[in-house]
Amino acid sequence: MISKHVLVALSLSPVIMVAAVQGMPMKAEVTTGVAPIELRAAGSLKTAMKDIIAAYQAESQTSVAAQYAPSGLLLKRIQEGEKVDIFASANMKHPQALVDAGQGKAVQMFARNQLCAVAQDNVQVTSATLLDTLLDPKVKVGTSTPKADPAGDYAWAVFAKAEAVKPNAKAALETKALQLTGGPESAKPPKDRNPYGWVMENKQADIFLTYCTNAVLAKKEVPSLQIIDLPQELAVGADYGLLVLQGANAAATPLAEFILSAKGQAILSSYGFQPPAK
Repeated sequence: MISKHVLVALSLSPVIMVAAVQGMPMKAEVTTGVAPIELRAAGSLKTAMKDIIAAYQAESQTSVAAQYAPSGLLLKRIQEGEKVDIFASANMKHPQALVDAGQGKAVQMFARNQLCAVAQDNVQVTSATLLDTLLDPKVKVGTSTPKADPAGDYAWAVFAKAEAVKPNAKAALETKALQLTGGPESAKPPKDRNPYGWVMENKQADIFLTYCTNAVLAKKEVPSLQIIDLPQELAVGADYGLLVLQGANAAATPLAEFILSAKGQAILSSYGFQPPAK
């Protein structure tokens, strides 16, 4: 006699049939036939976004498939045809490029960040002496990779501001900066390691310019690191843009709304992100 389990399995797809007969667990998207929301987000959002996704999935029972990488590299992947429902970028420029190409309607700022300097414990530096320290020929200055990673573009914006403080500073800093993270050829840290903590732990730089949120995560892994606020004349902020792409999964818009909601914003705030400008 055929059991009830096998009769049920015979009415399902081959993959689900095997699972039903063997008692294997099935993911929600398989049982419901609903594809997961494909989210691509800037690497600096990884820790906070994991918490946001967990909270959203618990509330909505909707599956989210997330990947994290430098925003410029994610933009290229989307432009080359990768199927993505939501793009959370560390700048407004990259998602706006997709809107300009007809791949979305509007970019929404959902968070802000600031650039900070992370320094080795043996580097004598304060906010007031930061520029002189960066210009010191003996000091190795690390950044992310411009164009591939907005954090690198923001570092170059710091260099541009430095020109107004010290003549020729911009060219000197651009020449000496070591582009250690965020590029397609950048060395990858071990799994679950903060890339900036890993770079600094391995003494690849004496000072690294990155987002303040990244600096906090790096210091958690390498407590000896110093976090230096940029002086007002060098300060650079980062605006983060969110885009639901054209033809996205219908469940993508509710996730975007959750990120912008009080709950999503509270999680971002807990990791040091600032609310979007009004």
